[in-house]
This record gives sequence, C-alpha cells and structure tokens, in this order.
Amino acid sequence: MQASGDDASLAEFLAPGLIAEDIPPLFPLLAARPLIGALIALFRGGDEEVLIRLMVLREVGLRADAPEWTPRELESHFAYLSQTKLNTVLARLREHALLLWDSERRVYQLSTEGRMVLSALSNLLAFNLETDGELGFLAAQVAAGAAVGKLAPEALSHLLARLGELEEEFAQAVASGSEFRLRAAQSKLASVQQWLDRANAVMKNLADAGLDDDSWRLAQSIGQRQSRLLRMASVFQRELAAIARQQVHLSQGGLSTSELAAWLKNQSLDQLAAFAEKCLATTPECCFVLPDVMLDNTEEFIAREQPNRKTSAMPAPAEIEYTRDIPLEPPRELVELTRMLAALNASISVAETVVGGSFGSASYRLSLLALIGETNIGPELSPLADLPLTLQWGDDLQAVGRGEVARISAGRILPQENNDKSPA
Repeated sequence: MQASGDDASLAEFLAPGLIAEDIPPLFPLLAARPLIGALIALFRGGDEEVLIRLMVLREVGLRADAPEWTPRELESHFAYLSQTKLNTVLARLREHALLLWDSERRVYQLSTEGRMVLSALSNLLAFNLETDGELGFLAAQVAAGAAVGKLAPEALSHLLARLGELEEEFAQAVASGSEFRLRAAQSKLASVQQWLDRANAVMKNLADAGLDDDSWRLAQSIGQRQSRLLRMASVFQRELAAIARQQVHLSQGGLSTSELAAWLKNQSLDQLAAFAEKCLATTPECCFVLPDVMLDNTEEFIAREQPNRKTSAMPAPAEIEYTRDIPLEPPRELVELTRMLAALNASISVAETVVGGSFGSASYRLSLLALIGETNIGPELSPLADLPLTLQWGDDLQAVGRGEVARISAGRILPQENNDKSPA
C-alpha cells in the first residue's frame, strides 16, 4: 500500500481542512497499512483470480515441516495449474510481500503478514461449516484475545451485537403469536445453544484478562443478554402451550388448524393455485368511482324508487351434525410432574423435582411450580394447582451439574400435612 497515493485519494473523501491521521476511527487502519495492503492485494480482482491466489498461499503455508519452497517444488506441487498463471500468481504474492523470495538461496517462504492472513482465514473457514457458527467464531475471538492478553473491545462489541440480534429475533417471534415463527425460533435457539454455553464459559474466564472499565461493562452486558436468551426456552414453551389450547380441530379425525396450515406451507404455488381454481371469483374494481359516494347514492335511490320493496330473510339453518370436542393432550412434563407430586409423602428438593432431560424441560417444570396453590386457573392446570403442597425457597443457589443445568435456586417442596404439624 503506497502512502503517497493513499493520502491524495483519502483527501477526496474528507471534509476540507481535515487530515486523515487526525480522525480517530481512521488512524488504526492507517497504522496497519502493510497488513491491509496484503489483504487488498490478495482479494483484489475477479473471483477466479482470488480463489487461485488463496489456494496457492494456503498450500504454501500448510507445509510446516519444510516452510521453504524452491521454484521446482512449486511447479511440481501445482502441476494442475497453468505454468503461466502460476508464475503470475507467485509474482503478485511476491510484489505485495505475501511471499518472500530469497535470491541467494533461491527459495520462497511465507511472510509474517501472509501467515497472519491465513490464520484468520482458517478460523473463518472452520466456523463456516458449522450451523450458526458465527456465534462460535465471535466467542473464539474473545477467548483467543483474552488468552494472550490482547482482547480488543471490538470483539466484545461484535459478540454483544450478535446476541442482541438473536434476542430481537426471538422477541419478534413471541410478539407475532405465530406458531410457525415460534417453532422456527425454538429450533434456532436449540441450534445456538452449544455456542451460548461455550460463550458463557469464555465469559467466566475473563477475570484474569486484565480488562479495562469499558470492556468489563461490555462483558457484563454480554452475560445479562445470554441469561435472557437462555430464559427464552421457557417462554417458547409457554407460548406454544397457549396456542395449543386455542387450536381448532376439524372433523372427528383430530386434524388441527395448525397441521392444516403446515401442510399448505409445504405445497407448491402451482398446487395452491389448483386448489383455488373455480373457488375464487374475480370482481373488477371501478377505479373511477368512489365507493363511499356510490354506496350513499345507491341507498338513496333504493329508498326513493322502491319504497315498497320486499325485505328478504335469511333461510333457516340447515341441519348439521356437531362433532364432539377432542380433548387436547397436556404436555408430557406437566403430566409427569403432577403424577410425581401427587404421590409425594416427604419433602423433596426443587432440583430433584425440576432437573431432568433438557434445559427447556427444566425451565418449564420450574415455571409450573409457581402455579401450586393458584385458584383462578385453567382446567388443564387445576390438578397441579390443587395439590396440598408448599414451596419453601432459600437465598442460595444449589449446584446441580446435570441435565444442562449448572445451578438452581435452592428450595424444597413440602406436603402441607407435614408442614402444618406443630412440634409437640
């Protein structure tokens, strides 16, 4: 990257009287001109040229036991490339200091800038193959920076921003009330769960990273946002349960409106158009007539010209056969929790009652415990609410370490007959 040409071109982008070096956001980029120049040289040009340059540079850098290459070794290794094109690629990499040429020993070697570029690129390619790997990549940047004491606030900001995007996406799914959006968001949360867990572990290990005040505030915001995202599993369960209670079942076969809508979403446009054939009528719209004015004139005309018009009546309703209501099956966690607590004869800890299976199931069971003793509640939850039990909560957190739950609020569930006994 040539400094003289850049200074002249940068001046065209700046307001009159300003110097590029005096702009704080631009100064770090100017200080990294050699590295940025290497990136520009590597990625400038057509897609095919860039791919060949990257492939050659990666192959040169992968030979760790013998990092030096002679021209004959390169020709033999890249025999599948045109000799002329290979020489052009090597010349460009040498020109921009991505490859170093030792004229005395007549060998090529990867430069420091080239190895840094390849290292960053390898991380990008590794996480690109993972589902929702962008969150893992951002967490890896934070972990790597903290491990070597070079954690940039930008890495924390990017991780916080991505968590914010996920939180907003999930909040919009809940606000929409759409079963399909809720299930899609639930699947998305399940896919990013592993990266959230690893990001949480990374944030716990930042105590020895020597962060400044701004970085600590970012780290705290990341932790808070992660907690809100983990709580979304129980929110999705609650919203989907509410939607299930409002589903309409068609005919005696138990087909629900949600299942019908899901089936329609899987049909092609041609199939949907075939279903609507001869079922929809096209009514021309008279754009030159105002509908409200036309309606007023029509009513006035009918009242004036047809004062003795007959009033038509709706026909009597046809005889129809009403289908019986199909009872909805409650969630499996609700049935199992109600059955277990109904047979409870002695006190038991909340952790033993709640933890089991996945984090989402544990969150749902924990939310159900708050309904014990409630009176104004739906019939599907009344068996649980009417149980003669009492909850006692402590101020500490109990370590669990199983069922995707690390810790939980300490508490016990007591049968009321045991709780009401007074000491003799």
